[in-house]
Amino acid sequence: MSFSVVIPARYASTRLPGKPLLDICGKPMLQHTYERALESKADRVIIATDDARIQKAAQGFGALVCMTSSSHVTGTDRIQEVSGQLQMLASELVVNVQADEPLIPSSVINQVAENLQQDSEAGIATLCEVITDKEEISDANSVKVVIDAQGRALYFSRATIPWQGSASAKNCYRHIGIYAYRVAVLNQFVEWPVCQLEVTEKLEQLRALYNGVGIHVAVSSQSIPPGVDTQKDLDLVRAHLSANTASDLRT
Repeated sequence: MSFSVVIPARYASTRLPGKPLLDICGKPMLQHTYERALESKADRVIIATDDARIQKAAQGFGALVCMTSSSHVTGTDRIQEVSGQLQMLASELVVNVQADEPLIPSSVINQVAENLQQDSEAGIATLCEVITDKEEISDANSVKVVIDAQGRALYFSRATIPWQGSASAKNCYRHIGIYAYRVAVLNQFVEWPVCQLEVTEKLEQLRALYNGVGIHVAVSSQSIPPGVDTQKDLDLVRAHLSANTASDLRT
């Protein structure tokens, strides 16, 4: 299996300014994410940014950095530019790992790449988890996905889907925002206009579905800890990694 990981990293964040460079146990958040990606089977890991501060920090811990346009609206646009800069073939696979996922297991990076490689008719692959908290089913911040018999996404929504989905029935799935793409699909994606479903739901993957791209969806092989969106999230990640570091020192 051959694939690349691209980590889009923006400095701007309304809730946590400079988020990729915030310190977690002596390292910037971005470095933790980068190191998790290095543990995967990826042939290379690239950080994509439009900010010189992120470029300097990433080069400081030895990362390959691609500087990209500051006009990109989505991480997908940024990843497509990287694939062009590196002259990737249309058949190559790229996994998008978010910069604010410092605890992401390398196994799920491998899983999403392997799933796309094995499903020749899909252009994108992603993951999901069974929702076990009934309150989350109706939470608009939790994106739900409905899957067909072939393991392809039928629809993504912030609404409760299926309508009578319940945690006890184990038929309501939370979408996890990690993607593997074929470069050919990335090249098409940036040429398509934003569709109304994407605007309504604020979910860019709906642009691909709207244009007929098959999206493979599988239940994650490993539980994925939450990313960092708020100060509370940041404090929890710091506490988790600090506790693990202390445990390692005692053993």
